[in-house]
Amino acid sequence: MIDTIQRDSVISFPFLGLELNPPASLELFGREIYFYGILIALGFVLAMLYCAKSARRFGLKEDDVYDFMIWLLPMAILGARLYYVAFSLDEYLAQPSRIFAVWEGGLAIYGGVIAGVITLLLVCRHKKIPAGAFMDLAVYGLLIGQIIGRWGNFMNREAFGAQTEIFCRMGLTAPNGTTIYVHPTFLYESLWNFVLLVALIIFERRGKRRYDGQCALLYFFFYGLGRMWIEGLRSDSLYIGSTGIRVSQLLSLVIVLAALTIMLLIRKRCPSPETLYVNVVKNCQAEQNDGQNV
Repeated sequence: MIDTIQRDSVISFPFLGLELNPPASLELFGREIYFYGILIALGFVLAMLYCAKSARRFGLKEDDVYDFMIWLLPMAILGARLYYVAFSLDEYLAQPSRIFAVWEGGLAIYGGVIAGVITLLLVCRHKKIPAGAFMDLAVYGLLIGQIIGRWGNFMNREAFGAQTEIFCRMGLTAPNGTTIYVHPTFLYESLWNFVLLVALIIFERRGKRRYDGQCALLYFFFYGLGRMWIEGLRSDSLYIGSTGIRVSQLLSLVIVLAALTIMLLIRKRCPSPETLYVNVVKNCQAEQNDGQNV
């Protein structure tokens, strides 16, 4: 039944008394533009603006953010697509021309994140910037993009969960009048990311960050926990062959354990906020100013 849901299905949320039928696309200058792409682009722009505005709190410059974003966009799309293709390899090897047909759908967030991290490390190495400081800033942009981007799944009537009668269920009514109720997993993840974004902003603004990379590690730990649960509810997961093991759940578990291990090891060293890159930059600037005044 779930596989037959179409993009023109009417969406309803019984517990809110809402019934919606948002279009999946619009026509602009004779071309069909999908809202999924529009929302992804909007998330990217807002993420870039927020990171650029917040860069100095991490000892970085706005230009550092813009330079990174220029490389990030194509690399993230490529990584998200290749990750998806890798776990549906037989299908795409049979039709190689579809491997890069991203307009057909098929992007995996973890692939984009992996490609983004690699890109960030290369940019930091080139600019001689501590990767931890840049990653602490970048996760805010990543969360903003995820919060907004997930609503593209809503417009497409995709990335929902298994059938359920839970109070917050989402109804999908096909043109033939058939209705099923499912977990709105896109909404679960968007809300989880919003809570995590607010928590990290409060954490950083109140001066709780003790070392570069701490916000990034907290993101990977808590996002991984949420994703493990949400992925178990989805009906369109990628699996490792015929094992029945969900790729994203396994990767989430690995990320959670890795982040927790690193945080515990760093905590034993009792890191001091004085070593934060932003404080090092401030101290260097203060010394330069003192030297000029002399």
